[in-house]
Amino acid sequence: YYIDQLMEENNLPPGFRFHPTDEELITFYLSEKVSDSGFAPKAIADVDLNNCEPWDLPAKASMGEKEWYFFSLRDRKYPTGLRTNRATVAGYWKTTGKDKEIFQGERLIG
Repeated sequence: YYIDQLMEENNLPPGFRFHPTDEELITFYLSEKVSDSGFAPKAIADVDLNNCEPWDLPAKASMGEKEWYFFSLRDRKYPTGLRTNRATVAGYWKTTGKDKEIFQGERLIG
């Protein structure tokens, strides 16, 4: 939480960039968010992507210029289904690329 404290005090060192690895995002930030509803790191904003358009994201980002990090709950398209609802007011979110497996050592974590 040291970085959060520095961010609150606007005391970040010159050149500071929030650039966690995929493993760090899962093992620290995401796992903490899931286990502690009060966990709110300053560098990662909570966003409801179903009520947000792509052009709204820069204003919602906590920090960063080219990469932003957000927590968002997954909304199901159907109550009993597995498909994700990606619809927004103006359109829909389109998935691009392939899912990437994230490992911690030899163990699959995401």
